[in-house]
Amino acid sequence: MSIVRLGDRVDLAHVMRPAGKRPAIRLCESFRVEGSPRETLLRLAQGKGLKRYRCASLLGESWYRMAQLEAPAVPAEERVQALRWRLKDMVDFPVEGAAIAVADIPAEGSRQANVFAIVAPREVIAERMALFHEARMQLEAIDIPEMAVRNVASLFEEPNRGLAFLVLNSGESLLTITYGGELYLSRRIEVSSQALAEADDERRQQMLERLALELQRTLDNFDRQYGFISVSRLLVASEYECAATVVALAQNLYLPVQAADLAQVVDFDGIPELRSTERQAQCLLAIGAALRSDV
Repeated sequence: MSIVRLGDRVDLAHVMRPAGKRPAIRLCESFRVEGSPRETLLRLAQGKGLKRYRCASLLGESWYRMAQLEAPAVPAEERVQALRWRLKDMVDFPVEGAAIAVADIPAEGSRQANVFAIVAPREVIAERMALFHEARMQLEAIDIPEMAVRNVASLFEEPNRGLAFLVLNSGESLLTITYGGELYLSRRIEVSSQALAEADDERRQQMLERLALELQRTLDNFDRQYGFISVSRLLVASEYECAATVVALAQNLYLPVQAADLAQVVDFDGIPELRSTERQAQCLLAIGAALRSDV
């Protein structure tokens, strides 16, 4: 079960991954935050029976930093310590005692191996753990949005092809490129789904042109850096109807652009609201967090 807070809303998602079958979403619900985070979690733990689940939570984008670095040439058990000192000048909080996680970026041949280093202040992690402990809930993972989107995007991948996945939400949008189920690129883009939906025609056209330019530059840079990966298409998930956005991007990019629809890759019988791709996008981070395969 994932518990993800986004603004004044908490999303819950429960996903089963039966062997040899498509993932199945068994629960996907949203609740308004009422009172403190503690009061909200205690209420949900009681009302939804969350104490019986293994749980995953996500950090908000302002609570951690993520950097792509060369993999340190040290034994695996020494990697975190080696990266800690490299991160010292990249963050605005003390790295001594900070929580650090490392995700490998697979390399081809003799290419220099890189990693994603994710670092969060010790206090942020301690507070999240204490919150779940007080609610008597089993917190098994504290993840980040980039990896949640990676979990969803990997379901759409075609064999031996990379996939670009753009999540347009109410804040900064998130672009990922995955290959073989691994995250190779992640970047934030300052265009939101709400801004696109509410803009007049002229302003919307300007925003779409800027978005297409940012995407094209990113794809070109990715192709130069990872020439062995052929990106097959760009999928777009948006909390607002995005048919016009998909058409506009397709006219300005060299690869196919399609709206993401989870119905193609997961089952959600009994949750009819997920037939709406807008509702899928709204809960995408919670669904992605619940798709963790190693929890």
